[in-house]
Amino acid sequence: MRSTVATLVGRLTLASFLAIGAVSSAAWAKPQDTAVVVAQATTPAPAAAPAAAGQAPAAKPAEAAENPYGIAALWRGSDFVARFVLLMLVIMSVGSWYILVVKLLEQRRMQRHAQAVAGGFWSASSVSAGAAALDEGSAYRFIADAGVSAVKQHQGLKAHIPVAEWVPMNVQAAVDRVQATTQRGLAFLATVGSTSPFVGLFGTVWGIYHALTAIGISGQASIDKVAGPVGEALIMTAIGLAVAIPAVLSYNWLARRNKIVMDNVREFGDELNAVLVGSAGKAA
Repeated sequence: MRSTVATLVGRLTLASFLAIGAVSSAAWAKPQDTAVVVAQATTPAPAAAPAAAGQAPAAKPAEAAENPYGIAALWRGSDFVARFVLLMLVIMSVGSWYILVVKLLEQRRMQRHAQAVAGGFWSASSVSAGAAALDEGSAYRFIADAGVSAVKQHQGLKAHIPVAEWVPMNVQAAVDRVQATTQRGLAFLATVGSTSPFVGLFGTVWGIYHALTAIGISGQASIDKVAGPVGEALIMTAIGLAVAIPAVLSYNWLARRNKIVMDNVREFGDELNAVLVGSAGKAA
C-alpha cells in the first residue's frame, strides 16, 4: 500500500515539474522573440556598397531647354500673317529710330548755323557777302540767296510789283521751304505712334484665334496647353506698344525743338526783309 502511494506521489511530482518546465519555456520564448524583432527593426540598414573602381561617373544634369514660349518660338510657330505683322512692326520701329537720330542731327546743325549768323552775317558789307560766308547747306544761306535773287529778278514785268511786296514774298517762300524740310519725317512718327498698337493688337487677335483653334482640334485644354500659345500671341501687343511709345515721344520732342529752330529762321527772314526793302534792294 505504501509502495503504491509512493509511486503515485512520484509520478505526480514528475508531472508537476514537466508542466512547470513547459510553462517556463513558453513564458521565456515570447520575450526572446520580441527582442529579436526589435533588434532587427532597430538595426541600421547596411550602407550602399561603394562604387566599383573604374565605374563611370553619374551623368550631369541636362542643360536648360530652350524657352518654348519666346519670340523665337512665336516666329517658328506662326503663319505668314503673323510674320508679316512682326516684320511690319520691326520696320516701323527701325524707321522711327532712324528719323529720330537724323532729325536731331539736323536740328543741331541748324542751331550751329544760327550761331554763325548771329556772329558775322549782319556785319558784312552786303547780303551777298554775308551769305557767302555761311555754309553751303545752311538754311540761312538759302534764305539770304533767295532774297538776293528776288532783287536781281525784279525787272521786266516783275518790276511792276512793288519791292515791298516782291522781296517779302520770295523770302517767305524760302522760309516755308525750310519749315517743310524740318517737318519731314514727323508724319511717319505720328503714323507709327497712332497705328502700331492696333497692328500689334491685330497680331494678337490672329494668334489667339489660331491658338484656340489648335487647342480645340487637339482636345487638350489644360493650362500648359493654353498659356503658351496665348502668351505668344500677347507678345504682339507688347511689341506694338514698344514701337508706339518711342514714336509718340519722339514726335512731341522733335516738334518742340522744330518750333525753337523755326523761330530763329523766321526772325532771320523778317530782318532780311527789313534790310532789303529798307535799302530798296541796294543792300543785296
